[in-house]
Amino acid sequence: MDETPTDPPKRKRGRPKKDPNAPKANYNLSREETARRETQKRIRRNKKKADQLEGQAKRYRQVVREQKKAASNVENAINGKKSRVIDQGTIGSLPKSVRDLVEDSEVVFKPNDGPQFDFLSAPEQDVLYGGAAGGGKSFALLADPLRYCHNANFRGLLLRRTLDELTELIDKSKQLYPKAFPGAVFRESKSTWNFPSGATLWFTYLEKDRDVTRFQGQAFAWIGIDEITQYPSPYVWDYLRSRLRTTDPELMGQLSMRCTANPGGVGGWWVKKMYIDAAPHNTTYPAIDIETGKAFVWPAGHEKEGQPLFYRRFIPARLTDNPYLMADGQYEAMLRSLPEIERKRLLDGDWDVAEGAAFPEFSRVRHVVDPTELPTNWPRIRAADYGYSSPSCVLWGAIDWDNNIWVYRELYGKGMTGEQLASRIMEMEADDQPPHYTVLDSSCWNKTGLGPSIAETMIRCGVRWTPSDRNRLAGKMEVHRRLSDDPYTNEPRMKIFHTCQNTIKQLAGIPLSKTNSEDVDTKAEDHAYDALRYMVMTRTSGYATINNQLRGIKDRVYQPMDSTFGY
Repeated sequence: MDETPTDPPKRKRGRPKKDPNAPKANYNLSREETARRETQKRIRRNKKKADQLEGQAKRYRQVVREQKKAASNVENAINGKKSRVIDQGTIGSLPKSVRDLVEDSEVVFKPNDGPQFDFLSAPEQDVLYGGAAGGGKSFALLADPLRYCHNANFRGLLLRRTLDELTELIDKSKQLYPKAFPGAVFRESKSTWNFPSGATLWFTYLEKDRDVTRFQGQAFAWIGIDEITQYPSPYVWDYLRSRLRTTDPELMGQLSMRCTANPGGVGGWWVKKMYIDAAPHNTTYPAIDIETGKAFVWPAGHEKEGQPLFYRRFIPARLTDNPYLMADGQYEAMLRSLPEIERKRLLDGDWDVAEGAAFPEFSRVRHVVDPTELPTNWPRIRAADYGYSSPSCVLWGAIDWDNNIWVYRELYGKGMTGEQLASRIMEMEADDQPPHYTVLDSSCWNKTGLGPSIAETMIRCGVRWTPSDRNRLAGKMEVHRRLSDDPYTNEPRMKIFHTCQNTIKQLAGIPLSKTNSEDVDTKAEDHAYDALRYMVMTRTSGYATINNQLRGIKDRVYQPMDSTFGY
């Protein structure tokens, strides 16, 4: 009989039910497994502790290296071997008994107490050692990199503006370096010192700012410039900061930029703004942007967010700090015999006196004021100097009851077309009363083709102008007059809000022309000055004050001199 095939039983889904009669599973670990896991935990704890100890040991090794370096320098100085240059930082880190030995040893260079001491021991990345002549600035700058020349990976750069000035530094280094480091060799063909350790120090000059690109791709652990005020702008100094780098752990935390200077020079204005005006003398402060006045800080999102990128310091130099030049008084007598301006700069180290300044009467104390709300019934003046590749500058001024000009607003920038500049001007005047007088560089009416001129383009956009008076000599004399005091009020005839940074900068630092002493140097940045010159040459008719009435001067009201004003 045939059997009917049956389907196999279906497999149940899900977890199988436990057999209640089955013996319970043993979840206890074996002794071997337990021991293995405990060993792993112990290994992890020991590794963590070893990492901590290694970190401590690394710090201890660094301290030991520094102590050995200091002791070696002292020993070498005492025994007359190898480096006999002892910096103040080294001396200060030694016990008193060892420091006493240094006093009786044959040392090639030992800094003077005071500014030289401070300069050679300064921990800040960017330091200016400047002021009076004869303070020992050049020798301090030559000695500063020697503290790193024991390191084979050290590369330094020392600059002067011209070859002749560089030759003077090289001659001084030849007196110092071979005695400090026996075996150090100067390679004339490359202007480079090679030290026994393998360290190198490159002496070179940089006469033109645009030549700074020859340092592209270079890396230095130390950069120094002697007489940095000879550079008309901070471009060279700022670019060289990008060359400050190293991969050596010992040098990484000691990257340094060092410069020296006497007050004045074509670059005195930016050096003064960057170092002297930024903070009290001989104090550490966060480096600032001289254009905005804001400190350089790490950006948002960075682990160091808000912290300064690096620190600066200005160390003033005085002749009295150099006992060798003060011994017989002859050098001091020579400095005291100089004309007043040179005497203030070179003897007193006065940074408020600018050499060759076109406007020596300009004073930040007297001419620069904090912004304040000006009366609405003071007539307004707008003046502009236009440039596309070079900056454009637009200034707004107000005329008070004593016919004094208050420069209260500034627009400064380059790369703007006529339409773009007109748009910016209208934005800035949106909440202000329209100007009664406007004046633009008369060359803006010149045409080079069939299209409208720059002036016509802006007028079509709604920004009205009249041509400026371009008499340079008369304009400069009027600026002088405005900067001088009114005999009746004993106050300057012009005030400038401190927000007009470019106007202040150029009035303080623009030099006289080397070929025409009656004019400013047109090769210097002068766009804000030109706009100011156009402004003060605007022939306005002003209100008479009560003082004018007392003097018998007839009252007047402001009226445009040209009935076609703005068209």
